[in-house]
Amino acid sequence: MATTQLTASSISTRNFSSFEGLRTSSIQFRSKNVRIGTSTQRLFPSLVVKAATVVAPKHTSLKPLGDRVLVKIKDAEEKTVGGIILPSTAQSKPQGGEVVAVGEGKTFGKNKVEISVKEGAQVVYTKYAGTEVEFNGSKHLILKDDDIVGILETDEVKDLKPLSDRVLIKVAEAEEKTAGGLLLTEATKEKPSVGTVIAVGPGYVDDEGNRKPLSITPGNTVLYSKYAGNDFKGKDGSDYIALRASDVMAILS
Repeated sequence: MATTQLTASSISTRNFSSFEGLRTSSIQFRSKNVRIGTSTQRLFPSLVVKAATVVAPKHTSLKPLGDRVLVKIKDAEEKTVGGIILPSTAQSKPQGGEVVAVGEGKTFGKNKVEISVKEGAQVVYTKYAGTEVEFNGSKHLILKDDDIVGILETDEVKDLKPLSDRVLIKVAEAEEKTAGGLLLTEATKEKPSVGTVIAVGPGYVDDEGNRKPLSITPGNTVLYSKYAGNDFKGKDGSDYIALRASDVMAILS
């Protein structure tokens, strides 16, 4: 989510009329004992605005430009698989939604590359991508085409269709015991960085706008960078990870 930093030289309490439309909960002050609306015209050393940008109701459309995409964010899960209701603090941040509008694409030299998704597609995107906006009463995200991990039309992570140079991997199960036979708890199990490739994207686009296919294929057992990509949990309890092909370090055999 985008964060706007404003300094003392650029804002005072007289200027707060320009922030009409922003939720009050989205404004955080780094100085203590600040009161708004008093007669004192205090300058603030630092103001951070960190929230969804509210689009005024008079606007009826929002058109992304260039290689950007507008996604309507999927609601966060309110219950666990077992039916337990989750408080808002425990609900996982959604990483998926429906594409509602796309830009015209990106130009590389004389070649123009169209957006890789169409309106209506159900997509998964990287966790901290884009800028959140509230539009027509719903939360949306404006993000770059390259921030979209893949298309997912079902509830099964294994059905994800990676885009660009991304790869979907089923993570190998962590060791349950040490070499000496001691059982490991979930907290002490080492995160594996080996898995089986389930699906691959069409490849990356070079500086001339040409699509370059990946050398990794489904079925490959690979070693990947330990803290790369986005983690997902499948309905069968299996762990999956979607990452860029450049984060795959080796093919194992």
